[in-house]
Amino acid sequence: MAEFSGGLTLLIGDQFLETLRDLSLIVLIVFGFQYLVIRRPLNKLRQVLTGFFLALIGLTLFIVGLELALFPIGTLMAEQLVSSDFLPSLAEGTERHWRDYYWIYLFAFMIGASTTIAEPALIAVSERAHQASHGILNPLVLRLVVAIGMACGITLGVWRIVMGWPLTWFIVSAYLVVIALTLRCPKNMIPLAYDSGGVTTSTITVPIITALGLGLATQIPDRSPLLDGFGMIALACLFPIISVMTYAIAVQPKHNT
Repeated sequence: MAEFSGGLTLLIGDQFLETLRDLSLIVLIVFGFQYLVIRRPLNKLRQVLTGFFLALIGLTLFIVGLELALFPIGTLMAEQLVSSDFLPSLAEGTERHWRDYYWIYLFAFMIGASTTIAEPALIAVSERAHQASHGILNPLVLRLVVAIGMACGITLGVWRIVMGWPLTWFIVSAYLVVIALTLRCPKNMIPLAYDSGGVTTSTITVPIITALGLGLATQIPDRSPLLDGFGMIALACLFPIISVMTYAIAVQPKHNT
């Protein structure tokens, strides 16, 4: 216990210094423009400085939490769900079928949906969309639609790793679908749909998706962590765009475009 506490203290201290260094550049730019370009005093200076300090503490603890929990749990779940002890037993001389990995597909779908629902950036964007639309867009419905898209994208990414197929096939196909939907989607929903794809791959989803992909590519025979483990984020961020535009086409009358 003492060894863990000492290691945790050291980890927090190192991460605090790294986060302080990264945030210092932002502070220098903001204050530099405020006092050297705009040449006006910053309103509520004490409040701003307090906010930066809280952001520093929060980011430090959050990144440490990623290292201690989210990265390891994503890798661990992938390793456990595709281990030979967990998967159905094989007859001698037969190869494993992609359907044998159904638990990892279910886990990918559920973890993709749940992390997206909890994504702070998506919560902020959905609330802003609700305000900008004067209450027409329901923020919870938007988050659910985006979460379903993200879950489908991550599940498809897991299936791609299991099959060992090239990422380019899936990326090109997804972009073709995005282009086709863009031509039919109501114009006022297109920017929001594209932004939804970006905000979903943020602080919570990215660590788990990355760990899941790398863990899966490490455990499945003849898969390369570098070639097969990465790319899930690129694929996953396209499907919220597809789901939001599909939803917009389904619920908004064509004459409003």
